[in-house]
Amino acid sequence: MSSVQSAEVKLPEVEIDKRQSPQLTIDEFLTASGPILDVRSPGEYEQGHIPDAVSLPLFSNEERAQVGTCYKQESREQAVELGFEIVGPKFADFIRTAKKNAPEKTVRIHCWRGGMRSGAVAWALNLAGFKTVTLTGGYKAFRQWVRRTVATPKPIILLGGMTGTAKTDILHALAQQGEQMLDLEGYANHRGSSFGALCLPPQPSTEHFENLIATEWHQFDGNRPIWVEAESRSVGPCRIPAELFEQMETAFALEIVRPIAERLALLVDIYGQADPDELIAATERIRKRLGGQRTQEAVALAKAGDLTAAVAILLTYYDRAYRYGLEQRDRTVPEVDVTGLSPIQAAQRLLQTLKTSPIAT
Repeated sequence: MSSVQSAEVKLPEVEIDKRQSPQLTIDEFLTASGPILDVRSPGEYEQGHIPDAVSLPLFSNEERAQVGTCYKQESREQAVELGFEIVGPKFADFIRTAKKNAPEKTVRIHCWRGGMRSGAVAWALNLAGFKTVTLTGGYKAFRQWVRRTVATPKPIILLGGMTGTAKTDILHALAQQGEQMLDLEGYANHRGSSFGALCLPPQPSTEHFENLIATEWHQFDGNRPIWVEAESRSVGPCRIPAELFEQMETAFALEIVRPIAERLALLVDIYGQADPDELIAATERIRKRLGGQRTQEAVALAKAGDLTAAVAILLTYYDRAYRYGLEQRDRTVPEVDVTGLSPIQAAQRLLQTLKTSPIAT
């Protein structure tokens, strides 16, 4: 349960008219037609939601807490009455917003547990001529589905390589070649190092990160390999689901290698766009691991505008950490030299290598 949900008291339940708004299981709900309307509070939605769901909150964060407190301190009847007093004036806006998102007037609605909030919105939209379905168990049921989904075994090929070998670009090139690919760093909006958040949008919560992964994982063909970049347990602040990470730890892996000059050029191209102060702050965050003297040298070089030399110092730490992680694997990892190759050419070389490297099962 998220901090948003656990910090607020329980809302009262109401019976949904199943004739007007059938309640579907999570598997039925995800494959039904119509956009998904998430009627939980904005805070709940921000913490995590079904991907592509539209936020249509019945209550604001403050209103939800107010109704919940009334339910706890007074009675269910009083809370329901207060709830309708709050949302009554909003129903016209709900209907207008629903029409914009679902011109065909067919929608899927869910709240946290599949109770009062989804029932109230379904009732209002049914009166306005919508065809609605609600989710049995609400978002809680979806989160249970997420756990089951990421635990489903599927064949993985890990793509390893030192920092600056263009692994992400190569993964996307593999996808262009028709391969299945899970972009963990893309979902996390993070490149997985102290510098990983620079020049990228804000990171999602771990909960929503899991939601994105599970939705993609569910769509993959389990009879074909899925390319995944080798990562530690966390990608920035986002933690990889334990069920998936266990599969990654035992997966067949390939390591791409590039000369240091190419790696430095790629990293300077990426981080040269970053705010210099943020770049220096990221360097300071690894001071204990890089060492005081090297940190001071890297910061001085960055301030002087010599980013190539600064990054070369930083790579002494990241290369050492990468090699240590590689040594922990209990199997040989074949190397694939991609010197001078574009991402598409590197992807083609990887696919060719697979023909001569049996995948461990």
